[in-house]
Amino acid sequence: MFAFALGLAQLDSAGQPLAVFYPEPCFQPAPALAAALTDAAVAPARVTRLSPRDLGRLRSAFADAGAPRQADLAKRLGTAQGAVVLTCLTADEPIEEVADAYLKLHLLSHRLCKPNTLNLEGIFAALPNVAWTSEGPIALAELDGRQLEARLLGRTLKVFSIDKFPAMTDFVVPSGVRIGDASRIRLGAYLGDGTTVMHEGFVNFNAGTLASGMIEGRISQGVVVGAGSDLGGSASTAGTLSGGGTTRISIGEACLISANAGTGIPLGDRCTIEAGLYITPGTRVTLLDEHGVTLRVCKARELAGGSDMLFLRNSQTGAVECRSNRKAIALNPMLHQSN
Repeated sequence: MFAFALGLAQLDSAGQPLAVFYPEPCFQPAPALAAALTDAAVAPARVTRLSPRDLGRLRSAFADAGAPRQADLAKRLGTAQGAVVLTCLTADEPIEEVADAYLKLHLLSHRLCKPNTLNLEGIFAALPNVAWTSEGPIALAELDGRQLEARLLGRTLKVFSIDKFPAMTDFVVPSGVRIGDASRIRLGAYLGDGTTVMHEGFVNFNAGTLASGMIEGRISQGVVVGAGSDLGGSASTAGTLSGGGTTRISIGEACLISANAGTGIPLGDRCTIEAGLYITPGTRVTLLDEHGVTLRVCKARELAGGSDMLFLRNSQTGAVECRSNRKAIALNPMLHQSN
């Protein structure tokens, strides 16, 4: 089995799922744990709504399989007021419905799968556009009525966003991270231990930091950032498949993308881009040796994936230059302590 999870589904008035919360997703479960689903006589359909009786059988089967966390979760879900579902994915196939979309997003944010390792085909078609409010997700067709109902009762229904993706921290809070504005981190983001995301930082789903990092800029979908790298204020990264057809954008370890800078090519380790400079695949770059002598002029895509590169703009000629980066950045460890 590829993955499974017990979850709480949030439904609209017609019983259609808007979102699913999975506290303990299981990725590539051990055979005994996967067999517990069959032992509990719960049909291994893609998504199954569970009764309290089903959860009781699952609790016993998980306990017999030596999975106390799953057994305890089944016990606690037996008291749930809402819909409890079991989602089982036998393989990493395209997404078909809300429940399996949310399971894959949880796998990413729980750090069980890294960005760009899951098949997310179909996710936009499967996910409904939802009003994310102070009273949870609400179907857009029902929002006006719910707002009026709240006002009649003397309350204000706060609408935080209208989006297919919720804030990550409403579903998953990874260990060892600091987040200035949680609304800017989408569910499905992967934040490595030691990551700090400042208030203007943004991390999309299926993207993120593999280890510690300082994020004051934007990490687009599909982009991964290596350990010890720093994205300065308003720095940006081109989204998945941008910058060269099928080239995925990534940033290696100990890199610095300075304020208002950005990259449309993947970078290796210990690279720096000066403030305000955006490197696109077609940017003409003058390569200089250690003495400042021109070696050649090329397009930036030819440098994709290289390490120890310092990109800057010549203040006299305006030309973009690339020199050997002899100074790797070092993050302040005091800024990356979660406790």
